[in-house]
Amino acid sequence: MGTGSPGGGTNVEGESPRIEPTVETDEATLTDDAELERTLGLTGGLAIGIGTMIGAGIFVFPGLAAEQAGPAASASFAIGAVVALLVALPASELATAMPKSGGGYYFISRGLGTLAGTVVGLSLWFGLVFATAFYLVGFGFYAVDTLAELGIAVGEELVIPIALLFGAGFTVLNVTGTENAAKLQNGIVALLLSILVVFLTYGGLDAAGVVGEPSVPEQFAPAGIFPVFTTAALVFTSYLGFAQVATVAGEMKNPGRNLPLAMVGSVLVVGVLYVVTIFVATSGLGSETLGDLGETAMVEVGRHYLGPVGAVAIVFGGLLATMSSANASVLSTSRSIYAVSRDALLPQEASRINLRYGTPHVALGMAGGPILVLTATGKVELLAEVASFLHLVMYGLICVALIALRRDEPEWYDPDFRVPGYPVVPALGAVCSFALILFMDWTSQLIGVGIMILTTVWYFYYARDVDLKGKL
Repeated sequence: MGTGSPGGGTNVEGESPRIEPTVETDEATLTDDAELERTLGLTGGLAIGIGTMIGAGIFVFPGLAAEQAGPAASASFAIGAVVALLVALPASELATAMPKSGGGYYFISRGLGTLAGTVVGLSLWFGLVFATAFYLVGFGFYAVDTLAELGIAVGEELVIPIALLFGAGFTVLNVTGTENAAKLQNGIVALLLSILVVFLTYGGLDAAGVVGEPSVPEQFAPAGIFPVFTTAALVFTSYLGFAQVATVAGEMKNPGRNLPLAMVGSVLVVGVLYVVTIFVATSGLGSETLGDLGETAMVEVGRHYLGPVGAVAIVFGGLLATMSSANASVLSTSRSIYAVSRDALLPQEASRINLRYGTPHVALGMAGGPILVLTATGKVELLAEVASFLHLVMYGLICVALIALRRDEPEWYDPDFRVPGYPVVPALGAVCSFALILFMDWTSQLIGVGIMILTTVWYFYYARDVDLKGKL
């Protein structure tokens, strides 16, 4: 990365000023006037959104979802996509009006005030930590399966150590620069999509009877309609990636155009892939068999359709997908901490930026530590649902914040994109987000509520004198 003038001039159109170290400046860190650089384009935004969502949704959840809802798990993923789209549109408008790092936290704190902002900002930190730990555990399962496909038999006791090792590695990678992390993300997503398009095209043709023998259809919803919604609540973690694009808004070029395209586009692309994947998987092996196979059921789906080559391709794809999700989530977790600290809701040391790499290294440490602790638990479904709970609260409040800002119309509110169908779309987004929480396991609900209570206590202890509403 180059440096700009000492006076903080712009390097290219739309970029934040780059700060050149001086003799008087601490060479390790800087605070206050330091800004993250705008280095991410549309491709990078789509890669973060698609790369984060595609991991758990396609490679970890099919077995768990099919066990609960049968073939109707495809409807569960479709419900998740609809809710995500209802939130992505309001989030896109808010993001073009406030293209700042922090995403949903930033929008809510400016639209609804400091209390809501503190609860959401700190809850987003924990929500992303839970989500990242979930992705890393999924990565560990696929790493063990990869070794098995290569003829190296290891037990599942290595799942967690592998997950912890790579979690630490992704944290270090993100310290060395957003561009490095984004380049890895772009390459992973491009290769992953190539594998999935080939596999799902062949599997879809086979499942439909165009090639091979037609499969015997199962009852669509063998356990009734209620598990379709409980499964939607579980798998909603798969759709967290579109909002993570907004957490790096402060680092995106031309945010007025690229943010809406990246958020809405990533939901549409991945939503279609999820529905097709569940159709192909349940047609190939049946929901009962998928449920028995658990987190790595898709490996056997690949073997069913394409033999050993298919199994190896899915194992490799699963590694790429869970790696992509974890890498993007570490990035977004640190940016949420950075944004909250910049607003003085956390000690401002957390927003220090490394002069050499231009990244918030303290925030990355505050992200990486808790992620490793939760990864060590290995509780896949619990991690996923708590992450979904905390994000759904934020998504519902994003929609409420949009309605509040449209009502008040502060002078600074001038988005480049406006939600079609206002106010119906944000109202539906809020209602659907909060309603999906009701279908979660009570343990996940209790943990989520407990985290929100703790963040409220923190507000009254530390942040109640901070006024953020309407402040840019």
